[in-house]
Amino acid sequence: MTQEKPTYCRICEPLCGLIATVDGDRLISLRPDKQHPLSSGFACPKGIAFTEIVNDPDRLRHPLRRRPDGGFEQISWDTALAEIGDRLLDVHRTHGGNSIGWYFGNPATFSTGHTLWTAVFMNLLGTPHIYSAGSQDVNNRFVASHFLYGNPVAAPIPDINRVDYLMIIGANPVVSHGSVMSSPRIREGLHAITARGGTVLVVDPRHTETAREFDWLPITPDTDALFLLSLLHVMFDEGLADEKRLRRRSRGLDELKATVTAYAPEVTAERTDVPPARVREIARALVSTERAAVYGRVGTSLGRTGTLTTALLDMVNLVAGNLDVVGGSMFGDLGVPGQRLGIAALQRMSRFRWSGRRSRVGGLPQVLGTAPASLMAKEITTPGAGALRALFVSAGNPVLSVPNGDELLSALDQLDLMVSLDIYRNETNAHADYILPATTMYEREDFLLPFQALFTTPFKQATRAVIPPQGQAREEWTVINHLIGVLARENLMIRMLHTGNALAARIGRPVTPRLVSDLVIRLGTGGDRFGLRRGGLTYRKLADEHPHGVVVADRLAAGQLSKTVTFADRRIRLSAPELMAEIGRLAVVSDGEYPLRLIGMREIRSENSWQHNAPMLLRGGRAHAARMHPDDATPRGLGEGDLVTVASRHGRISLPVTITEDIKPGVVAIPHGWGHNGSGGWTRANAAAPNDLGAGGANVNALISSDPADLERLAGMANMTGVPIEVSARAADRMAT
Repeated sequence: MTQEKPTYCRICEPLCGLIATVDGDRLISLRPDKQHPLSSGFACPKGIAFTEIVNDPDRLRHPLRRRPDGGFEQISWDTALAEIGDRLLDVHRTHGGNSIGWYFGNPATFSTGHTLWTAVFMNLLGTPHIYSAGSQDVNNRFVASHFLYGNPVAAPIPDINRVDYLMIIGANPVVSHGSVMSSPRIREGLHAITARGGTVLVVDPRHTETAREFDWLPITPDTDALFLLSLLHVMFDEGLADEKRLRRRSRGLDELKATVTAYAPEVTAERTDVPPARVREIARALVSTERAAVYGRVGTSLGRTGTLTTALLDMVNLVAGNLDVVGGSMFGDLGVPGQRLGIAALQRMSRFRWSGRRSRVGGLPQVLGTAPASLMAKEITTPGAGALRALFVSAGNPVLSVPNGDELLSALDQLDLMVSLDIYRNETNAHADYILPATTMYEREDFLLPFQALFTTPFKQATRAVIPPQGQAREEWTVINHLIGVLARENLMIRMLHTGNALAARIGRPVTPRLVSDLVIRLGTGGDRFGLRRGGLTYRKLADEHPHGVVVADRLAAGQLSKTVTFADRRIRLSAPELMAEIGRLAVVSDGEYPLRLIGMREIRSENSWQHNAPMLLRGGRAHAARMHPDDATPRGLGEGDLVTVASRHGRISLPVTITEDIKPGVVAIPHGWGHNGSGGWTRANAAAPNDLGAGGANVNALISSDPADLERLAGMANMTGVPIEVSARAADRMAT
């Protein structure tokens, strides 16, 4: 008998509502939920195609153990957990807790239990080896917020519903659907701005899918900080800024003013290629438009000074009078009593702060408790106390997602123990000792804590699992509970946690993701405050009585800075020495041998590396190609579809080239997430994007450096944009002609 069950997508941040059609224990289909208050019947192809991933014959359904010949054999969960436990204990006894590490990929962020349990377990071990996809994506947002607000999880978002002038820099929300911002139907939201007479300006080296629908301002890659400094210069130089108001809200204004005097638009134009008159026009518009905001994302994060650039985005909003005001860049709020003090206390008690421990290799900082993933290989191969000896990888494929994947691939075989928790065999876990099958999003209940303060319309939704775990799949947090039980024999803190949870389970109240989520729901906006607010929300009410979700406030509220800034005086810091020191790194020497600049790009039918096995997303054939302007292709003798070699000082790849005028001359764009090499168990991914060189596409991160000296200094982010490269016809092809 078929059933229709409301749920929501957990691929990316809009969290669009879906209706799952279920027959018994089987997911039959997914379709957009027309009753969802925010997505209102919208879902992208990736969300709809997830049925094929849940039911994929290539999906992992049983624990696997690696054989001596490199192949895998099916084993029971009892055998897998017993053997993993014994080997983990041996590593712990021999090398200590700080030799054990964990890498979790992007999908982990969309599972409350996965992220919380991993963080707690690793912090109890006291290990510095916690890695995530954040160091290839978002970590400098947290570091910038630390310096500006004292609060690393503060993240201003544009008030899409009321803004009249929106500048988008280094983001492509028509494809990404928004990032560090949850706004279902964002494309319609952007068009609503222009429909009410407003402006959407897209600043990007590529004429992206978003830029094609609005105003496009090309910019040279990795010069965003210079552009933002020139906007600040104009605002101060022309007396546009309300300095009295700024002094009430911030510290360091005089230092910032003195700094930006050197960055007049006429000076920065040589590097940014943005006309000075246009810079002045934009600066004036941001100040004079009553409701205006600047929004930036991955394109602003992955340069050499991404933390500085991220901080400058907020500074431009602040100086223009657009931070924490209606129609500007605003802060979401959980509505939890004592939220500000709780964040400050958590920072003091834990390693979740920027100034905490540094990486053993390179001396780079941890960000929200995670170290730069680019260093994993070197942390394995560099001998000495604290070397990484055992690694767990969950919902991730770092061989394809971190710089210099071949270096990591080689290092993995030197580990004493590697365990993967995933839904597929992939390029990374092909080298694991054990691969454990994990549930998909539709096989678990969820309430997503990390995104509650990022909704442009405050919203809550909880979901039950729509089907039971397929095969023998288990949720990651349950496996971590087992590991906690194993290491409780060796570690006092872990033993105390394990004992406490065991006692709670005996009285029927074990600590689970649902219990934690229920606590946040009850204490937060719209919650029942444990019976003090009649009719308020609980986890059960959300999941059972409001399965399509609930809007808990019509709009974002202004005036949140006093709750957001954790400095004692509640004033924003504009001149943190660490940020100001980064300005000295903006000067870049041109590289004559590698004159082009590499940027990344998202694809509408891809989510990093993990959706390349879904037939619906492969329809019509998938090409993995470099995008290049005719002005760059013609002098190099390149034509549409030619096979080219793309080389940097760190590596080289070969793939076809697409010639397009939708990109700034001097710039080459290559999508990430490819490089499937046949070593995983996903047959379609390995066969996708075929060309004369084979299939599986090319791994663009082979062009990126993993040297600690080349990582962004404040957040340890990989430098993945503006990388100097050269493109040429493949040598073999030249010889043939």
